[in-house]
Amino acid sequence: MAQQFHKYHGAGNDFIIIDNRKNSFQPDRDVIERLCRRKFGIGANGLMLLENSEEADFYMRYFNSDGKESTMCGNGGRCIVAFAHDQGIIGRKTRFMASDGPHDAVIREDGLIALRMRDVEQVETPGDHYFVDTGSPHYVSFVDDLARVNVYEEGRKIRYDKNISKAGTNVNFVSFEKKGLISIRTYERGVENETLACGTGAVASAISAYLYSNTDKTSYTVNAMGGKLEVSFNPTGDSFTNVWLTGPAEFVFSGNVPL
Repeated sequence: MAQQFHKYHGAGNDFIIIDNRKNSFQPDRDVIERLCRRKFGIGANGLMLLENSEEADFYMRYFNSDGKESTMCGNGGRCIVAFAHDQGIIGRKTRFMASDGPHDAVIREDGLIALRMRDVEQVETPGDHYFVDTGSPHYVSFVDDLARVNVYEEGRKIRYDKNISKAGTNVNFVSFEKKGLISIRTYERGVENETLACGTGAVASAISAYLYSNTDKTSYTVNAMGGKLEVSFNPTGDSFTNVWLTGPAEFVFSGNVPL
């Protein structure tokens, strides 16, 4: 049996997307891992299913490239919005459900997609780093020379450190370029490697940058290896509300793959 799929990327963070409103695709860890495997499969950082929702336009179900169902993905959220629009499922505005609750999104006239993320209730600062849950858990560390960081080795150590997070965490290394501009490199759990961009990581890093710099700047440009993202938010006491992630979502190709 062959399965139709579509591939999109958001700033180099790439995803396989399947329209599963008729439940034609039954998630299987081995199958998803094979489809996401580069050189031997389609190749992607993750796989998303667009499913029915009684509460919103659709439900976004996300799996990492290791085949395990995972938490919210910001770049994936923008990509599935672009896919839903391309398929005529939604207009230029939508509300969809994900593992962490409802998300609003707007496709702007310039083609970029603005995605409202969940509120951040608190930021933990247990040591020389920040720990932020933006729909997925993120460790954020500020460094002087981002290019010299061995993201794979250092990120992997932190990702599996049970003293930091029993469930494991994504790891972000961040440097300041100037006020309102940061650069980021991310080790993603589930992918188990550095990725070209991470949406929830960009949000976590921008919020951490606000706290780290002790400034009134509440909108940030985030330079990831695969492109540029924009993050804005409203600080409200110890929490952050009205959190928006804006960036590209590009169609790559579509096809049919035997399962």
